[in-house]
Amino acid sequence: MNLLESMQVYVLIVDKGSLSAAATALDISATMAGKHLRALEARLGMQLLSRTTRRQHMTPFGEDYYARCREILRLVDETDAQAQHQQLAPSGTLRISAPVIFGTHALVPALADYMARHPGVRVEATLTDRVVDLAEEGFEAALRIGTLADSSTLVARALAPYRLMMCASPGYLARHGTPTNLQALARHQCLSFEPTALAQWLQADAGELVRTPDGRLQVNNGEALRLAALHGMGIVLQSALLLSADVEAGRLVPLFPEHGQAGRPMHLVYAHDRYRSTRLRSFIDFLVERFPPAPQR
Repeated sequence: MNLLESMQVYVLIVDKGSLSAAATALDISATMAGKHLRALEARLGMQLLSRTTRRQHMTPFGEDYYARCREILRLVDETDAQAQHQQLAPSGTLRISAPVIFGTHALVPALADYMARHPGVRVEATLTDRVVDLAEEGFEAALRIGTLADSSTLVARALAPYRLMMCASPGYLARHGTPTNLQALARHQCLSFEPTALAQWLQADAGELVRTPDGRLQVNNGEALRLAALHGMGIVLQSALLLSADVEAGRLVPLFPEHGQAGRPMHLVYAHDRYRSTRLRSFIDFLVERFPPAPQR
């Protein structure tokens, strides 16, 4: 027997004053109502009602159990009502993680629209370039750039590719010349997070192995690399979100723009069991609408 149904039967037996009245209220037979009561007493190993041919009354244990059943059923009703409300209006705190540059220049501005649509949602965004553990760190979702590692515990939704640009300052190019092909990059100072980053990207994007120098400066921050490029320290490969304003203003000159169009894959990842959250579903739908994935060819 379903425990909550049996609790409901017991409460109604007490409230209505008889087993038959409770059965009528629930539209079940008196026999079935009696089975629920006996199942409860057998489960508890305690008598709930003392019954005679003329009347019934609760045992001392039955009185305490009756009060607890009423409270449990009230909480169940409140939870159901809350769930139904959230199906219509997402609410609560949404904890997400995103890479620093995309989060700063694209996600946070977009959140203004998302939060205006869903005033009941509070967003906690952590901007970091490390790969967070959703379960361990309590995130509902995370944005990830690049090829995803295989995972049986996460769902991945594709978003618009993360487009990159290769640029240098006019002053740097005046001193060192403008590279006319990818192989010429080997004679230039290349600014990067790590020595192989530029070569790996060009190999994946251009389909050819490109030898690039280690470069005299490595920085693990995109904004710092942008500033280094603006100061004429070398050629930088960074997000178009970060560099496009400098290109439009003439502070940086784009190099090999044909190799920046494909971009790097970007996904929103979340746990299988979290998609039932209306709050998360609303966020997924919003991101796919705002940053739609590239059409399949």
